[in-house]
Amino acid sequence: MFSLLEFFPEPDLITVLDIGAALSEQPVYENLLTSGRARLIGFEPDQAECKTLAATYGEPHRFFPYFIGDGKPACFHETNWVLTGSLYEPNTPLLEKFQNLAELVTPVAKHTVATRRLDDIAEIDDVDFIKIDVQGAELDIFRNAERILGECLLIQTEVEFVELYKQQPLFADIDQHLRSRGFQFHTFQGFGARPFKPSLRDKNPNQGFRQLLWADAVYVRDWMLLDRLPPSKLCRLAILLHDIMQSYDLCLVVLKALDHRSATRHADMYVEKLQQIPGNTFSVTPG
Repeated sequence: MFSLLEFFPEPDLITVLDIGAALSEQPVYENLLTSGRARLIGFEPDQAECKTLAATYGEPHRFFPYFIGDGKPACFHETNWVLTGSLYEPNTPLLEKFQNLAELVTPVAKHTVATRRLDDIAEIDDVDFIKIDVQGAELDIFRNAERILGECLLIQTEVEFVELYKQQPLFADIDQHLRSRGFQFHTFQGFGARPFKPSLRDKNPNQGFRQLLWADAVYVRDWMLLDRLPPSKLCRLAILLHDIMQSYDLCLVVLKALDHRSATRHADMYVEKLQQIPGNTFSVTPG
């Protein structure tokens, strides 16, 4: 698949905000960074991991060892696996109902930490894409990021469907908040599941049956109100939808809105490009 960056060669940087930026896997925005078309602002409270991120990516990207939240002191619950530590206490009785969950979220220690509100961090401005994975504290961050959310185009956030951490906000709570802030739910990026004990599926403790536990939920700036976005933001939104989400139909909608504003023909070029791909299944209806 081609990159939509070739449609927009102007050096307009897309700003990516990654909260919980540990290098556990290649990030979805990697091609934007390697092409020099995005700047990354990352938050990773693990000091060693934060230094690794800074050394890996270098300038113009920036990384901060902050706990992001509501700006108040909080208790960080350290666990036996760095990726499952949280500002919320692990819900061990629930975790123990499932195969291979409590084993990965075993409490180790508690630490009093300072948290910072996103809106209070002066280094953040004009964010386009937010990726967030903070083990239950997502809604606390969103509630204290009104300024940041007002500028953002696309959000990928981990959500839970059951309380893996005690009294954590769940998907429904996050969904309601983001929709009230001008976003539309778009899609899920994979689901996390485990079988209830003592069952196994294909002898794999990580292969669930029907119970879904978590997922990454994707929200996009309300596509009913694209006329409120300036052309520069429409360009960035189209790139994010194509290169990161493979949401080709919605990308076309955004390009049509851009063409209407800028007297360009990006939408026609986009359809032509998609239909040239071998094995293409993309088509459009007349009109």
